[in-house]
Amino acid sequence: MRMRRVDVRRDGVTLSCLDGGTGDTVVLLHGLAGSAREMLAPAESLLPNHHVIAVDQRGHGHSTRRPQDLSRQAYVDDVLAVVDHLAAGQPVTLVGQSMGGHTAMLVAARHPGLVRRLVMVEAGVGGDAPEDYPAKLGGWFASWPVPFPDLAAATDFLGSTPIALSWSRDLEERADGLWPRFEPDVMRAAIAAVAEEARWEEWQTIKAPTLLVRGQHGTMKTAEVERMRALRPDVQHVVVPNAGHDVHLEQHGAWTRVLNAFLDR
Repeated sequence: MRMRRVDVRRDGVTLSCLDGGTGDTVVLLHGLAGSAREMLAPAESLLPNHHVIAVDQRGHGHSTRRPQDLSRQAYVDDVLAVVDHLAAGQPVTLVGQSMGGHTAMLVAARHPGLVRRLVMVEAGVGGDAPEDYPAKLGGWFASWPVPFPDLAAATDFLGSTPIALSWSRDLEERADGLWPRFEPDVMRAAIAAVAEEARWEEWQTIKAPTLLVRGQHGTMKTAEVERMRALRPDVQHVVVPNAGHDVHLEQHGAWTRVLNAFLDR
């Protein structure tokens, strides 16, 4: 079963989505500098039994590249628009990795009637980052020697890690070469909004059954995870062995089994 690309438009922003399958709806949200394409493995594992929507969040992938609003509220409202247009506004399961998990958490907190289940992969409540973190991350993206003349050059620079290969596969071909599907300054502003405040109040208000997934070698701080679990003892917690921050790419087989098991509960 194949997924089709569908555009949802909201307030002058185009949100490009991969959409397919039938049944209860699962919405997949990638992390910073990612795209819906990197979520294809879990999407395809769900398609036989679920309606799946993988979103290119604003500023990413095939969606509007330079949206004016990069606030957390804008990302939340984008999810509402996608669910309204592609899932008839019915309750959905939200699955998000990293920044996408933070977006999913805020949607679940602010719109409890819309979220049937919540899955956060290597995603916490935000805040608690070094003050220069957004600038350093944006600076690293800006250091890419783009355009890359070809895929070999891109792979040579980016490397062969799962996330690097995902970036390489998703490069946009233009007349002068290959370009990433995001702008460094947009990435800096988007992650700054996540880093500026820890959303503990929102986390505590979530009522939807929640799965918190970490990579064995991920980047989440143990103290944050322990506090999240203490505040919500009902949350299911799974650590995927031999995985880092990009669990869905590094151990996609194990990850999809964890996800399917949670959805089948």
